[in-house]
Amino acid sequence: MTDATIPATPDQPQGAAPVGGDRLTSLDFTRGIAVMGILAANIVAFGQPPLAYTWPEGFLTPRSAVSDWLWLGQFVAVDGKMRGLFTLLFGAGLVLFMDRAWARGAGLGLQVRRLLWMLAFGLAHYYLLWRGDILAIYALCGLAVLPCVRWRPVTQMAVGLTGYVFGALLSTLSLGYLWASSETGLRGSPGFADGARAVEAMIAGERSDGARELAIRTDGSWLDMVAHTAESHTWDWLLTLGQIFTETIPLMLIGMAFYRAGVFAGRLDARRQAMWGWAGLAAGTAATLLLGLWVMGGGFTYARTLFAFIGASLFTRLPAVLGLAALLALWGPKVTGWLGSRTVAAGRMAFSNYLGTSLVMLFVFSGWAFGLYGKLDRPQLYLVVLATWVLMLAWSKPWLARYRYGPLEWLWRCLTYGRMFPLQR
Repeated sequence: MTDATIPATPDQPQGAAPVGGDRLTSLDFTRGIAVMGILAANIVAFGQPPLAYTWPEGFLTPRSAVSDWLWLGQFVAVDGKMRGLFTLLFGAGLVLFMDRAWARGAGLGLQVRRLLWMLAFGLAHYYLLWRGDILAIYALCGLAVLPCVRWRPVTQMAVGLTGYVFGALLSTLSLGYLWASSETGLRGSPGFADGARAVEAMIAGERSDGARELAIRTDGSWLDMVAHTAESHTWDWLLTLGQIFTETIPLMLIGMAFYRAGVFAGRLDARRQAMWGWAGLAAGTAATLLLGLWVMGGGFTYARTLFAFIGASLFTRLPAVLGLAALLALWGPKVTGWLGSRTVAAGRMAFSNYLGTSLVMLFVFSGWAFGLYGKLDRPQLYLVVLATWVLMLAWSKPWLARYRYGPLEWLWRCLTYGRMFPLQR
Protein backbone atom coordinates (compact mmCIF):
# COMPACT_ATOMS: atom_id res chain seq x y z
CA MET A 1 0.00 0.00 0.00
CA THR A 2 1.66 3.18 -1.13
CA ASP A 3 1.30 6.43 0.74
CA ALA A 4 2.84 8.62 -1.94
CA THR A 5 0.79 11.79 -2.29
CA ILE A 6 -0.07 13.42 -5.60
CA PRO A 7 -1.50 16.73 -6.73
CA ALA A 8 -5.21 16.95 -7.35
CA THR A 9 -6.34 17.13 -10.97
CA PRO A 10 -9.62 18.53 -12.29
CA ASP A 11 -11.23 15.09 -12.71
CA GLN A 12 -10.36 14.01 -9.18
CA PRO A 13 -12.50 14.47 -6.09
CA GLN A 14 -11.55 17.46 -4.03
CA GLY A 15 -9.50 16.80 -0.93
CA ALA A 16 -6.73 14.74 -2.47
CA ALA A 17 -3.47 14.90 -0.61
CA PRO A 18 -1.26 17.79 -1.61
CA VAL A 19 1.91 17.72 -3.60
CA GLY A 20 4.65 15.50 -4.39
CA GLY A 21 6.35 12.21 -3.81
CA ASP A 22 6.59 12.31 -0.03
CA ARG A 23 4.77 9.80 2.08
CA LEU A 24 2.29 10.90 4.70
CA THR A 25 4.23 10.26 7.89
CA SER A 26 1.01 10.46 9.87
CA LEU A 27 -0.29 7.34 8.09
CA ASP A 28 2.97 5.44 8.46
CA PHE A 29 3.26 6.29 12.16
CA THR A 30 -0.36 5.36 12.88
CA ARG A 31 0.04 2.15 10.89
CA GLY A 32 3.18 1.32 12.88
CA ILE A 33 1.30 1.71 16.17
CA ALA A 34 -1.54 -0.41 14.80
CA VAL A 35 0.61 -3.25 13.46
CA MET A 36 2.34 -3.59 16.83
CA GLY A 37 -0.88 -3.17 18.76
CA ILE A 38 -2.69 -5.81 16.71
CA LEU A 39 -0.24 -8.41 18.00
CA ALA A 40 -1.12 -7.48 21.59
CA ALA A 41 -4.77 -8.03 20.64
CA ASN A 42 -4.13 -11.33 18.85
CA ILE A 43 -1.48 -12.92 21.05
CA VAL A 44 -4.02 -14.92 23.06
CA ALA A 45 -5.40 -16.43 19.85
CA PHE A 46 -1.87 -17.33 18.78
CA GLY A 47 -0.85 -19.00 22.04
CA GLN A 48 -4.10 -20.43 23.45
CA PRO A 49 -7.22 -22.15 22.04
CA PRO A 50 -9.61 -19.86 20.11
CA LEU A 51 -12.08 -19.91 23.02
CA ALA A 52 -9.56 -18.00 25.14
CA TYR A 53 -9.54 -15.06 22.74
CA THR A 54 -12.83 -13.75 24.07
CA TRP A 55 -13.15 -15.68 27.34
CA PRO A 56 -10.46 -15.83 30.08
CA GLU A 57 -11.82 -19.19 31.26
CA GLY A 58 -10.80 -20.64 27.91
CA PHE A 59 -7.11 -20.49 28.87
CA LEU A 60 -5.38 -23.83 29.42
CA THR A 61 -3.28 -22.20 32.14
CA PRO A 62 -4.67 -21.23 35.57
CA ARG A 63 -6.23 -17.78 35.94
CA SER A 64 -4.81 -15.30 38.41
CA ALA A 65 -5.70 -11.85 39.66
CA VAL A 66 -2.86 -10.43 37.58
CA SER A 67 -4.23 -12.11 34.46
CA ASP A 68 -7.70 -10.73 35.15
CA TRP A 69 -6.46 -7.17 35.49
CA LEU A 70 -4.34 -7.56 32.37
CA TRP A 71 -7.47 -8.75 30.55
CA LEU A 72 -9.13 -5.51 31.62
CA GLY A 73 -6.17 -3.46 30.41
CA GLN A 74 -6.21 -5.18 27.03
CA PHE A 75 -9.99 -4.85 26.74
CA VAL A 76 -9.85 -1.13 27.44
CA ALA A 77 -6.72 -0.11 25.55
CA VAL A 78 -6.25 -2.63 22.74
CA ASP A 79 -9.15 -4.91 21.80
CA GLY A 80 -11.01 -3.54 18.79
CA LYS A 81 -8.99 -0.32 18.82
CA MET A 82 -6.01 -1.54 16.81
CA ARG A 83 -8.19 -3.27 14.22
CA GLY A 84 -10.28 -0.10 14.13
CA LEU A 85 -7.19 1.96 13.36
CA PHE A 86 -6.16 -0.49 10.65
CA THR A 87 -9.61 -0.29 9.09
CA LEU A 88 -9.64 3.51 9.06
CA LEU A 89 -6.19 3.51 7.47
CA PHE A 90 -7.30 0.96 4.90
CA GLY A 91 -10.14 3.23 3.85
CA ALA A 92 -7.76 6.18 3.63
CA GLY A 93 -5.33 4.04 1.62
CA LEU A 94 -8.01 3.14 -0.91
CA VAL A 95 -8.57 6.82 -1.65
CA LEU A 96 -4.85 7.56 -1.71
CA PHE A 97 -4.17 4.77 -4.18
CA MET A 98 -6.99 5.85 -6.45
CA ASP A 99 -5.84 9.47 -6.42
CA ARG A 100 -2.49 8.30 -7.68
CA ALA A 101 -4.07 5.97 -10.23
CA TRP A 102 -6.33 8.70 -11.58
CA ALA A 103 -3.37 11.06 -11.88
CA ARG A 104 -1.65 8.48 -14.11
CA GLY A 105 -4.72 7.85 -16.23
CA ALA A 106 -5.60 4.49 -14.65
CA GLY A 107 -9.01 3.52 -13.34
CA LEU A 108 -10.71 1.35 -10.76
CA GLY A 109 -9.52 -1.80 -12.51
CA LEU A 110 -6.06 -1.32 -11.05
CA GLN A 111 -7.47 -1.14 -7.53
CA VAL A 112 -9.64 -4.19 -8.17
CA ARG A 113 -6.58 -6.18 -9.25
CA ARG A 114 -4.70 -4.97 -6.19
CA LEU A 115 -7.50 -6.08 -3.86
CA LEU A 116 -7.86 -9.45 -5.56
CA TRP A 117 -4.17 -10.11 -4.96
CA MET A 118 -4.69 -9.06 -1.36
CA LEU A 119 -7.51 -11.61 -1.15
CA ALA A 120 -5.09 -14.26 -2.39
CA PHE A 121 -2.51 -13.27 0.23
CA GLY A 122 -5.20 -13.34 2.92
CA LEU A 123 -6.46 -16.79 2.00
CA ALA A 124 -2.91 -18.15 1.91
CA HIS A 125 -2.38 -16.62 5.35
CA TYR A 126 -5.61 -18.16 6.64
CA TYR A 127 -5.05 -21.69 5.35
CA LEU A 128 -1.28 -21.94 5.75
CA LEU A 129 -0.38 -19.86 8.82
CA TRP A 130 -3.20 -18.65 11.04
CA ARG A 131 -6.99 -18.61 11.04
CA GLY A 132 -7.18 -15.09 12.46
CA ASP A 133 -6.48 -13.50 9.07
CA ILE A 134 -8.08 -10.14 8.36
CA LEU A 135 -6.63 -9.45 4.90
CA ALA A 136 -9.21 -11.49 2.98
CA ILE A 137 -12.01 -9.68 4.77
CA TYR A 138 -10.42 -6.30 4.06
CA ALA A 139 -10.05 -7.19 0.39
CA LEU A 140 -13.73 -8.10 0.00
CA CYS A 141 -14.93 -5.10 2.02
CA GLY A 142 -12.56 -2.90 0.02
CA LEU A 143 -14.17 -4.08 -3.21
CA ALA A 144 -17.57 -3.26 -1.72
CA VAL A 145 -16.65 0.35 -0.88
CA LEU A 146 -14.80 1.18 -4.11
CA PRO A 147 -17.89 2.89 -5.60
CA CYS A 148 -17.82 5.25 -2.60
CA VAL A 149 -14.32 6.63 -3.24
CA ARG A 150 -15.61 9.69 -5.10
CA TRP A 151 -18.27 10.53 -2.55
CA ARG A 152 -18.04 13.80 -0.65
CA PRO A 153 -16.43 13.44 2.79
CA VAL A 154 -19.64 14.43 4.56
CA THR A 155 -21.51 11.64 2.72
CA GLN A 156 -18.82 9.08 3.51
CA MET A 157 -18.90 10.08 7.17
CA ALA A 158 -22.69 10.09 7.44
CA VAL A 159 -23.12 6.70 5.76
CA GLY A 160 -20.21 5.26 7.71
CA LEU A 161 -21.51 6.36 11.10
CA THR A 162 -25.06 5.29 10.31
CA GLY A 163 -23.94 1.86 9.11
CA TYR A 164 -21.66 1.42 12.10
CA VAL A 165 -24.39 2.24 14.63
CA PHE A 166 -26.84 -0.08 12.86
CA GLY A 167 -24.34 -2.96 12.89
CA ALA A 168 -23.36 -2.34 16.51
CA LEU A 169 -27.02 -2.34 17.51
CA LEU A 170 -27.62 -5.69 15.78
CA SER A 171 -24.59 -7.30 17.46
CA THR A 172 -25.46 -5.88 20.87
CA LEU A 173 -29.07 -7.05 20.70
CA SER A 174 -28.23 -10.56 19.49
CA LEU A 175 -25.48 -11.12 22.05
CA GLY A 176 -27.53 -9.38 24.73
CA TYR A 177 -30.23 -11.95 24.09
CA LEU A 178 -27.74 -14.77 24.71
CA TRP A 179 -26.53 -13.10 27.90
CA ALA A 180 -30.06 -12.53 29.16
CA SER A 181 -30.99 -16.11 28.29
CA SER A 182 -28.17 -17.67 30.29
CA GLU A 183 -27.44 -15.30 33.18
CA THR A 184 -30.51 -13.30 34.16
CA GLY A 185 -33.88 -14.07 35.65
CA LEU A 186 -35.16 -14.63 32.12
CA ARG A 187 -33.26 -17.91 31.91
CA GLY A 188 -35.74 -20.69 31.14
CA SER A 189 -38.53 -18.26 30.33
CA PRO A 190 -40.49 -18.70 27.10
CA GLY A 191 -38.41 -17.43 24.21
CA PHE A 192 -35.15 -17.51 26.19
CA ALA A 193 -34.59 -21.23 26.78
CA ASP A 194 -33.26 -21.64 23.25
CA GLY A 195 -30.72 -18.91 23.92
CA ALA A 196 -29.42 -20.67 27.02
CA ARG A 197 -29.04 -23.92 25.12
CA ALA A 198 -27.26 -22.08 22.32
CA VAL A 199 -24.69 -20.70 24.79
CA GLU A 200 -24.05 -24.18 26.20
CA ALA A 201 -23.66 -25.60 22.69
CA MET A 202 -21.23 -22.82 21.74
CA ILE A 203 -19.03 -23.52 24.75
CA ALA A 204 -19.09 -27.28 24.14
CA GLY A 205 -18.23 -26.86 20.46
CA GLU A 206 -15.39 -24.46 21.19
CA ARG A 207 -13.93 -26.74 23.85
CA SER A 208 -14.10 -29.76 21.56
CA ASP A 209 -12.36 -27.97 18.71
CA GLY A 210 -9.85 -26.49 21.16
CA ALA A 211 -8.91 -29.98 22.39
CA ARG A 212 -8.31 -31.13 18.83
CA GLU A 213 -6.29 -28.00 18.10
CA LEU A 214 -4.17 -28.58 21.19
CA ALA A 215 -3.39 -32.13 20.09
CA ILE A 216 -2.35 -30.96 16.64
CA ARG A 217 -0.30 -28.02 17.91
CA THR A 218 1.42 -30.22 20.50
CA ASP A 219 2.09 -33.47 18.63
CA GLY A 220 1.20 -32.79 15.01
CA SER A 221 3.02 -31.25 12.09
CA TRP A 222 2.47 -28.08 10.11
CA LEU A 223 0.71 -30.17 7.46
CA ASP A 224 -1.63 -31.52 10.14
CA MET A 225 -2.50 -27.97 11.11
CA VAL A 226 -3.14 -27.01 7.48
CA ALA A 227 -5.32 -30.09 6.99
CA HIS A 228 -7.32 -29.29 10.15
CA THR A 229 -8.01 -25.78 8.90
CA ALA A 230 -9.01 -27.02 5.46
CA GLU A 231 -11.27 -29.77 6.78
CA SER A 232 -12.86 -28.27 9.90
CA HIS A 233 -12.67 -24.53 9.30
CA THR A 234 -12.90 -24.31 5.52
CA TRP A 235 -15.26 -21.35 5.36
CA ASP A 236 -14.80 -19.80 8.79
CA TRP A 237 -13.20 -16.74 7.22
CA LEU A 238 -16.49 -16.10 5.41
CA LEU A 239 -18.37 -16.52 8.68
CA THR A 240 -16.07 -13.90 10.21
CA LEU A 241 -16.82 -11.62 7.27
CA GLY A 242 -20.52 -12.03 7.99
CA GLN A 243 -19.94 -11.10 11.63
CA ILE A 244 -17.82 -7.99 11.16
CA PHE A 245 -18.61 -6.49 7.75
CA THR A 246 -21.10 -4.11 9.42
CA GLU A 247 -18.14 -2.76 11.40
CA THR A 248 -15.46 -2.97 8.71
CA ILE A 249 -17.23 -1.31 5.80
CA PRO A 250 -18.44 1.68 7.86
CA LEU A 251 -14.98 2.25 9.34
CA MET A 252 -13.45 2.17 5.86
CA LEU A 253 -15.90 4.88 4.81
CA ILE A 254 -15.02 6.95 7.86
CA GLY A 255 -11.33 6.49 7.03
CA MET A 256 -12.03 7.80 3.52
CA ALA A 257 -13.79 10.82 5.01
CA PHE A 258 -10.91 11.45 7.41
CA TYR A 259 -8.45 11.42 4.52
CA ARG A 260 -10.55 13.65 2.27
CA ALA A 261 -11.17 16.10 5.11
CA GLY A 262 -7.43 16.42 5.76
CA VAL A 263 -7.20 14.71 9.16
CA PHE A 264 -4.06 12.81 8.11
CA ALA A 265 -2.52 15.60 6.06
CA GLY A 266 -2.59 18.36 8.70
CA ARG A 267 -5.14 20.53 6.88
CA LEU A 268 -7.45 20.91 9.88
CA ASP A 269 -6.93 23.27 12.79
CA ALA A 270 -4.51 21.35 15.00
CA ARG A 271 -5.96 22.63 18.28
CA ARG A 272 -9.48 21.64 17.37
CA GLN A 273 -8.35 18.26 16.08
CA ALA A 274 -6.45 17.63 19.31
CA MET A 275 -9.45 18.75 21.36
CA TRP A 276 -11.96 16.38 19.76
CA GLY A 277 -9.32 13.67 19.56
CA TRP A 278 -8.69 13.75 23.30
CA ALA A 279 -12.42 14.02 23.99
CA GLY A 280 -13.19 10.93 21.92
CA LEU A 281 -10.32 8.93 23.39
CA ALA A 282 -11.24 9.86 26.97
CA ALA A 283 -14.97 9.20 26.56
CA GLY A 284 -14.48 5.91 24.74
CA THR A 285 -11.85 4.70 27.20
CA ALA A 286 -13.97 5.57 30.24
CA ALA A 287 -17.05 3.84 28.83
CA THR A 288 -15.06 0.73 27.88
CA LEU A 289 -13.49 0.65 31.35
CA LEU A 290 -16.93 0.63 32.98
CA LEU A 291 -18.03 -2.16 30.65
CA GLY A 292 -14.92 -4.18 31.46
CA LEU A 293 -15.41 -3.73 35.20
CA TRP A 294 -18.98 -4.97 34.78
CA VAL A 295 -17.64 -8.13 33.14
CA MET A 296 -15.11 -8.66 35.93
CA GLY A 297 -17.78 -8.08 38.56
CA GLY A 298 -19.86 -10.86 37.03
CA GLY A 299 -17.04 -13.36 37.25
CA PHE A 300 -16.13 -13.58 33.55
CA THR A 301 -19.07 -15.75 32.56
CA TYR A 302 -19.03 -16.76 28.90
CA ALA A 303 -22.16 -14.98 27.68
CA ARG A 304 -21.38 -11.81 29.64
CA THR A 305 -17.83 -11.64 28.30
CA LEU A 306 -18.94 -12.35 24.73
CA PHE A 307 -21.67 -9.70 24.99
CA ALA A 308 -19.14 -7.09 26.11
CA PHE A 309 -16.35 -8.17 23.76
CA ILE A 310 -18.28 -8.42 20.49
CA GLY A 311 -21.46 -6.50 21.30
CA ALA A 312 -21.61 -3.52 23.63
CA SER A 313 -17.95 -2.52 23.20
CA LEU A 314 -18.68 -1.66 19.57
CA PHE A 315 -20.40 1.45 20.90
CA THR A 316 -17.86 2.33 23.59
CA ARG A 317 -14.75 1.93 21.46
CA LEU A 318 -15.83 3.94 18.41
CA PRO A 319 -15.08 7.37 19.94
CA ALA A 320 -11.78 5.99 21.26
CA VAL A 321 -10.76 4.74 17.80
CA LEU A 322 -11.65 8.00 16.08
CA GLY A 323 -10.01 10.08 18.79
CA LEU A 324 -6.84 8.00 18.75
CA ALA A 325 -6.62 8.24 14.96
CA ALA A 326 -6.91 12.03 15.16
CA LEU A 327 -4.20 12.30 17.80
CA LEU A 328 -1.77 9.93 16.08
CA ALA A 329 -2.26 11.88 12.85
CA LEU A 330 -1.11 15.01 14.71
CA TRP A 331 1.82 13.32 16.42
CA GLY A 332 3.11 11.35 13.43
CA PRO A 333 4.83 14.20 11.56
CA LYS A 334 6.55 15.27 14.79
CA VAL A 335 8.07 11.93 15.77
CA THR A 336 11.83 11.96 16.06
CA GLY A 337 14.51 9.83 17.60
CA TRP A 338 15.20 6.12 17.60
CA LEU A 339 11.78 4.86 18.64
CA GLY A 340 9.71 7.24 16.52
CA SER A 341 11.63 6.65 13.31
CA ARG A 342 11.52 2.88 13.78
CA THR A 343 7.79 2.97 14.46
CA VAL A 344 7.32 4.85 11.18
CA ALA A 345 9.47 2.24 9.40
CA ALA A 346 7.42 -0.59 10.91
CA GLY A 347 4.30 1.14 9.57
CA ARG A 348 5.77 1.45 6.09
CA MET A 349 6.25 -2.32 6.19
CA ALA A 350 2.96 -3.13 7.93
CA PHE A 351 2.02 -5.80 5.37
CA SER A 352 5.33 -7.64 5.80
CA ASN A 353 5.24 -7.20 9.57
CA TYR A 354 1.65 -8.44 9.85
CA LEU A 355 2.23 -11.64 7.90
CA GLY A 356 5.76 -12.01 9.28
CA THR A 357 4.36 -11.97 12.81
CA SER A 358 2.14 -14.96 12.01
CA LEU A 359 5.17 -16.83 10.69
CA VAL A 360 7.15 -16.07 13.85
CA MET A 361 4.23 -17.11 16.07
CA LEU A 362 3.93 -20.37 14.13
CA PHE A 363 7.44 -21.27 15.25
CA VAL A 364 7.00 -19.97 18.79
CA PHE A 365 3.89 -22.00 19.56
CA SER A 366 4.03 -25.10 17.35
CA GLY A 367 5.04 -28.41 18.92
CA TRP A 368 7.55 -29.10 16.14
CA ALA A 369 9.36 -25.85 17.00
CA PHE A 370 9.40 -24.13 20.41
CA GLY A 371 6.18 -25.83 21.50
CA LEU A 372 4.71 -23.12 23.75
CA TYR A 373 1.08 -23.48 22.64
CA GLY A 374 -1.24 -23.58 25.64
CA LYS A 375 1.63 -23.25 28.12
CA LEU A 376 1.88 -19.48 28.64
CA ASP A 377 -0.50 -17.44 30.78
CA ARG A 378 -1.47 -13.90 29.87
CA PRO A 379 1.54 -12.13 31.48
CA GLN A 380 3.93 -14.55 29.78
CA LEU A 381 2.20 -14.06 26.43
CA TYR A 382 2.82 -10.35 26.75
CA LEU A 383 6.54 -11.06 27.07
CA VAL A 384 6.31 -12.70 23.65
CA VAL A 385 4.60 -9.55 22.39
CA LEU A 386 7.41 -7.34 23.72
CA ALA A 387 10.08 -9.54 22.14
CA THR A 388 8.28 -9.45 18.79
CA TRP A 389 7.91 -5.67 18.97
CA VAL A 390 11.66 -5.41 19.42
CA LEU A 391 12.10 -7.62 16.36
CA MET A 392 9.76 -5.45 14.27
CA LEU A 393 11.51 -2.26 15.30
CA ALA A 394 14.94 -3.79 14.84
CA TRP A 395 14.57 -5.00 11.25
CA SER A 396 12.17 -2.56 9.56
CA LYS A 397 14.37 0.54 9.47
CA PRO A 398 17.60 -1.19 8.35
CA TRP A 399 15.66 -3.00 5.63
CA LEU A 400 14.19 0.25 4.31
CA ALA A 401 17.62 1.88 4.42
CA ARG A 402 18.70 -0.64 1.77
CA TYR A 403 15.47 -1.43 -0.06
CA ARG A 404 12.64 0.68 -1.45
CA TYR A 405 9.81 -1.45 -0.07
CA GLY A 406 9.17 -4.17 2.44
CA PRO A 407 9.48 -7.62 0.83
CA LEU A 408 5.74 -8.33 0.68
CA GLU A 409 4.91 -4.72 -0.19
CA TRP A 410 7.25 -5.09 -3.17
CA LEU A 411 5.73 -8.40 -4.26
CA TRP A 412 2.20 -7.03 -3.94
CA ARG A 413 3.16 -3.97 -5.98
CA CYS A 414 4.71 -6.08 -8.74
CA LEU A 415 1.65 -8.34 -8.93
CA THR A 416 -0.72 -5.37 -8.97
CA TYR A 417 1.01 -3.60 -11.84
CA GLY A 418 2.08 -6.77 -13.65
CA ARG A 419 5.72 -5.77 -13.90
CA MET A 420 8.91 -5.86 -11.87
CA PHE A 421 9.91 -2.85 -9.81
CA PRO A 422 13.44 -2.26 -8.58
CA LEU A 423 13.73 -3.31 -4.95
CA GLN A 424 17.21 -2.30 -3.93
CA ARG A 425 17.95 1.39 -3.53
